[in-house]
Amino acid sequence: MYGTASAGASWMMLELCGPWGQSAFLESPSVIDPHLGRAIVRRAEKAGMRIAAIRRPGRRSATPRWRWFVANSQIGAEALLHGEVTGPDDYLDVALDGSDGRAAPDPLVAVCAHGKHDQCCAVRGRSVAAAIGAEFPEFTWECSHLGGDRFAATMLILPEGLCYGRVDAGDPPRLVRLYVEGRLDNAYLRGRTSLPQAVQAAQYFAREALPDDRIGGFAPLGVEVGDGMSLAVLQGVSGPIEVTVREQLSEPLLSQCRARLPGRVRTYALVSITT
Repeated sequence: MYGTASAGASWMMLELCGPWGQSAFLESPSVIDPHLGRAIVRRAEKAGMRIAAIRRPGRRSATPRWRWFVANSQIGAEALLHGEVTGPDDYLDVALDGSDGRAAPDPLVAVCAHGKHDQCCAVRGRSVAAAIGAEFPEFTWECSHLGGDRFAATMLILPEGLCYGRVDAGDPPRLVRLYVEGRLDNAYLRGRTSLPQAVQAAQYFAREALPDDRIGGFAPLGVEVGDGMSLAVLQGVSGPIEVTVREQLSEPLLSQCRARLPGRVRTYALVSITT
């Protein structure tokens, strides 16, 4: 799974309480007008932001709320701001930098449960969201498509942009407990969304070779890319570490529950680690 976190240095998470279509913003007419949803998505994407719908796990409230979060996931500038508006039209007026909100007291843990996009996400994601929500109710949300459906259940923790996969295979609340302690689990981590995928892979190999499970460990100092190879320089505890990875293609696989034709995906192999 390493090196597969979707790109996203900044995120906009908007509450859409109700059933989602294949596209949460464009095909959920009982929740949001598709024309309005398209305008909201275009505004965020034009600013280079990733956008996703969120809702609380469990029984839906009879009275919808319209809460929003804006996250900066860049290393050294992590921030999560939030607020609430009176209706979906007001999402168009939320400052894209979150400056008209306030700092969130808790992280945002978003578990993909977008069944209309891929059934695996609903089957696996909802049980994970329920388990985490039972221990961390203020942190936990279901969210729309995050990417990497073959790794369901997938989870995103903001503001750092930690992207996890197959979290239902272990103890999902434990990953959040680790986060609260400033730590992560390398076995389930796909990468940080603010980093290039080659750097995500390099961090994975560095953590395997030189155990350091701090969220801030192995910060990137630089990267060189060329001819299918990437050299990432990471900050280790005792000094810089050079990790070289090679880009390659996997054997044909099914990338979604509903996929019928197998295809190859990009993966990374370790070439060398130099301390």
